[in-house]
Amino acid sequence: MRIEAYSQIQQVYGTSKVNKTAKTQKTNNVSDSLKISSIGKDIQVAKQAVKEAPDVREDVTARIKSAIKDGTYDVSGEDFADKLLAKLSESLG
Repeated sequence: MRIEAYSQIQQVYGTSKVNKTAKTQKTNNVSDSLKISSIGKDIQVAKQAVKEAPDVREDVTARIKSAIKDGTYDVSGEDFADKLLAKLSESLG
């Protein structure tokens, strides 16, 4: 390996360095803004309430479990059918 050649190569690269200066342009200070409507706020409150609500209504399930355990839980087929049809007609509009 020739050491002399290294110094010559270094001189070539050393003289060809380019000094670049980056100029930044100042832009207008523009900021974004966000305005949430009252309906949007109401939706957020409703979402939070649903999120915090329990998945299971403990009071209802405890009452039904107790009635089943005591043997007093009785649902008539007619009541069940009436409620089922009412829910169906409600969901259909």
